[in-house]
Amino acid sequence: MSADTVNQNRRRLFGTAAATLAAAQLGMIGAAKAATGATPSSSGTASGPNTAFASIRQIDAGQLNIGYAEAGPADGPPVILLHGWPYDIHSFADVAPILAAQGYRVIVPYLRGHGSTRFLSAKTFRNAQQSRVALDIIALMDALKIDKAVIGGFDWGARTACIMAAVFPERCKALVSVSGYLMTNIDTRTVPLPPKAEFAWWYQFYFATDRGAAGYEKNRRDFAKLIWEQASPRWKFDDATLDRSAASFDNPDYVAIVIHNYRWKMGIAAGEAQYDSLEKRLALAPAINIPAITMEGDANGAPFFDPSVYRGKFTGKYAHRTLTGGIGHNLPQEAPQAFAQAIIDVDRF
Repeated sequence: MSADTVNQNRRRLFGTAAATLAAAQLGMIGAAKAATGATPSSSGTASGPNTAFASIRQIDAGQLNIGYAEAGPADGPPVILLHGWPYDIHSFADVAPILAAQGYRVIVPYLRGHGSTRFLSAKTFRNAQQSRVALDIIALMDALKIDKAVIGGFDWGARTACIMAAVFPERCKALVSVSGYLMTNIDTRTVPLPPKAEFAWWYQFYFATDRGAAGYEKNRRDFAKLIWEQASPRWKFDDATLDRSAASFDNPDYVAIVIHNYRWKMGIAAGEAQYDSLEKRLALAPAINIPAITMEGDANGAPFFDPSVYRGKFTGKYAHRTLTGGIGHNLPQEAPQAFAQAIIDVDRF
């Protein structure tokens, strides 16, 4: 299989949300937050009735005022955890206290269009192409004065983490990526796939229509529930877990960001010219040479490749872990201990 074909197919842009927090872990997050000294912007903090983190901080970074949860000591080794779609920071609600207890400073940002993250200007194009989302996280690191961090993610978050590791390796100490090497090749976006592959990405075709955009605006929560069920068929989440994450979809830019992401990915919506050179670099499928661990669940209902397909893209110290026991697409929330351990282990590579 050619590299271009790999890049075109390798998209797991499903998502899932999972397991309810234990009370003890809630306490750990609260304690870790109290010990954290990162300075928020003048906009202060924001929190809501559905958040499981003690508070959400806000900081101006690049085009955005980014909302993020933080746990662990302020002087601990930084770890940045990136969520996917249709999810939010609560995919890492069980992971964060585990890492905080090990002395890590854990940063979990809402991606653009999610939660309390807001655009600083109403005039900014609501762009969700892959390079722009990755630059958001670089801007966040700059704002927080984080020179280098371990980066971990799944779905959109894994794609963002892979881009950062490949293009900005000086900012990434190590990488944990669920479902492997994820990038969109702009040169092969319009190449048709086999029918089964196209069927698996049905929602992208739906989002390509005006009807789909209107339907998503109207049915954000129900849409998330359907994707979660498909992507994690053996995970039994409850309404409270769904509602907790669905609250982040009330962001005024949420639908615009989601629709643009998938339309851009299909090659039917334009990005911005200033990112063309970066997208061309990503189209070459650059190798990732920092320490990396890739992970997969044995019950992932979203499309994914066998690890042997992308093994050659990781040229540094590397390991792959496949989790058993019915783990689906939202691996950090469904198997938080295993994901946290991967972060700890890759940091020690």
